[in-house]
Amino acid sequence: MGQAYSARRFKIVVALLTILSVPLVVGGSLLVYQYVKFGVMVDKRLSGERWMIPSRIYARPLVLREGMVLQTADLLKILNGLKYEQKMAAPVSPGEFSVGEGAVTLFPRPGGDAATEAVTLVFDKGKVKQIAGLASKKRYPAQTLEPELITYLFDDSREKRRIVRYQELPDQLVKAVLAIEDRRFFSHPGLDPLRILGAALRNIKAESYLQGGSTITQQLVKNFFLTPERTIRRKAQEAFLAFVLERRASKQEILELYLNEIYLGQAGSFSINGVGEAARMYFHKDVSNLTLTESALLAGMIQSPNPYNPYRHKERATERRNTVLRSMVEAGFIEPATAQAAIAQPLRTEAPALDSAEAPYFVDLVGRQLAQRYDEKDLQTQNLSIHTSLDLHLQSLAQAALATGLDAVDKLVKKRNPNGTVQGSLIVLEPRTGAILALVGGRSYGSSQYNRVIQAHRQPGSTFKPFVYLAAFEAIFEDPALPPITPATVVEDAPSVFFFEDKEYIPENYEDEYLGNVTLRRALSKSLNVATVKVAEMVGYDRVADLWNKKLGMSGAVHPYPAIALGSFETTPLEMATAYNVLANGGLKVEPVSVIQVTDEKGRTLEQHQAPPPKRVVHEESTYLVTNMMRSVLNEGTAYNARVWGFTSDAAGKTGTTNDLRDAWFAGYTPDLLCVVWVGYDDNTPLHLSGAKAALPIWTDFMKAAVAGTKSRTFEVPPENVIFVDIDKATGLLATPGCPKVIAESFIAGTEPLERCPLHGY
Repeated sequence: MGQAYSARRFKIVVALLTILSVPLVVGGSLLVYQYVKFGVMVDKRLSGERWMIPSRIYARPLVLREGMVLQTADLLKILNGLKYEQKMAAPVSPGEFSVGEGAVTLFPRPGGDAATEAVTLVFDKGKVKQIAGLASKKRYPAQTLEPELITYLFDDSREKRRIVRYQELPDQLVKAVLAIEDRRFFSHPGLDPLRILGAALRNIKAESYLQGGSTITQQLVKNFFLTPERTIRRKAQEAFLAFVLERRASKQEILELYLNEIYLGQAGSFSINGVGEAARMYFHKDVSNLTLTESALLAGMIQSPNPYNPYRHKERATERRNTVLRSMVEAGFIEPATAQAAIAQPLRTEAPALDSAEAPYFVDLVGRQLAQRYDEKDLQTQNLSIHTSLDLHLQSLAQAALATGLDAVDKLVKKRNPNGTVQGSLIVLEPRTGAILALVGGRSYGSSQYNRVIQAHRQPGSTFKPFVYLAAFEAIFEDPALPPITPATVVEDAPSVFFFEDKEYIPENYEDEYLGNVTLRRALSKSLNVATVKVAEMVGYDRVADLWNKKLGMSGAVHPYPAIALGSFETTPLEMATAYNVLANGGLKVEPVSVIQVTDEKGRTLEQHQAPPPKRVVHEESTYLVTNMMRSVLNEGTAYNARVWGFTSDAAGKTGTTNDLRDAWFAGYTPDLLCVVWVGYDDNTPLHLSGAKAALPIWTDFMKAAVAGTKSRTFEVPPENVIFVDIDKATGLLATPGCPKVIAESFIAGTEPLERCPLHGY
């Protein structure tokens, strides 16, 4: 007969089982709770924010044309920005290109004037010499490419990122990353026990922490889901989340997220995140066109981007790249001979090009404007397409012209101010539409994000003078009883004292040079201060102020006093460009515009720029006279060096220099392009250079390059109410056969002189 358990013994057994099972039940419940909790977190990120793509900002389509200033490297950068695929042989499908000696062959994508065959662009001396069909040999005067992605519109975290899908990743980049970061990525469940054990043994052997055992999934979890703190609790969360993530997403999705998330260095004040942006920054390429050595370098930088930065630590970066190549051999991804050939290649990277490639000052302006009309979160998550007015080719030319020009100014002023940093800005408008084609807010966005085009309030100096003469010509229409003032009106340019509200005002000419009796055309072309103040006095300071404040509608009211004639008030380069655009448009005010269209991810239009009919703010006749006078500024006046330096297009403009030589300006336009340049110090220290010496060279360099390859146009024919009369250039009176210098001067009908020149006989 078996031995029976006593009640007491039974209770002990039950108690022991309970003690043992409770932790298991509680632990199991906690695991289930944590799994569900982390599962919800992962699902939310994967189904929500993982697909929430920031708004994309696009430039206007680029028109390639014969004669345009363009280097081969610049076109390659453009094609990579448009995700064209580079081929070794001639391209056979749209969206492909190949590179030859002094030539690039591309097969345009369909649309517009796109050729239906591959076309070859031949380059010579920094210009496009010819565009011709590869097979047909047909000449193509122009080819329009698609709008290029400038950047994504992220938040204020100052991260730069280009979203790349897994399908766009080149196979050699994927293998390079796996070889150095996680070779068993496609076979482990999120955690790799062998990797963890191997790392632990190596660290114990070294008696210090050398290598971690984290998988790519764990690294993604650390960066994408968790905070960067280093604690045992966070490490446990990382491991558990990695396991959960592998149950919720495919390996391809995890790797895609990882390669878009990783930090790969710094460009100025921006951090470079993801292989898409890194390929653009370090190699000026689309990620799909990366070579084996380039892929190996990016893969090697993942571990420590700053120590392996190829710009600062070339030897260290080269060795790290070679380590990746050897790891690819060990993993069986490439042959030893292939690795040796790659290792033998020198490390090649391109210079960072954030300012010119991505127009950061312009992007900031667009971001601020959009923030006034859209919810900030929508801009950062809803995959909107923002089509802008920016011309990336002109932007690149503008950036180069400003950088070169400011370097030249540095050499001129370094003895006077060796510790100062000369700054400058440049804005380009398309007069007819007001489109902002290029905008450079300073010499280096990485050093200063202060946008001088829209934020710097500076005195315009002599660039304001055309508006004094415009006010004088407008007075003809406002008060016919006033004696008419015309481009041929003569004033005395001599030292003078002006009185206003019982105060004396004594202006001086530049370098104390006075020319005596001069016509208004000569007074403007030579930028004579005293003569211009006399014109303001004749027409009335209040008329000059009203023109700027009321007719042109500029912000920041100016006051009617003598110094207004010489631009002794503050305004921004953007406002000066807006005002000059009234002159370029014959008296019509066209507001500058940067955002042309906004569409959602389904292509539906949310916003389309429809400019209202331009408002006439001044008479066409008046602006024609001023434009015609400003042509003399370039042809024989203070900006004559623009002609000496090779700028031949029909243009009008004005140099600008302020009191104590603090600010240097040039504002000018052709029928198709308007550009304003400002140079000076941010702290208002005197520059000690005139607009002709500091700003005009920058304007000229830009405009020469900008109009290259375009059909040269002259200004429109004068309005019906404007007539031309031959006058003596010195006296402004009707010319006689004896006058040595005769010009055809423009007049509003009825204001032309009736008296003949008395100096040179009849």
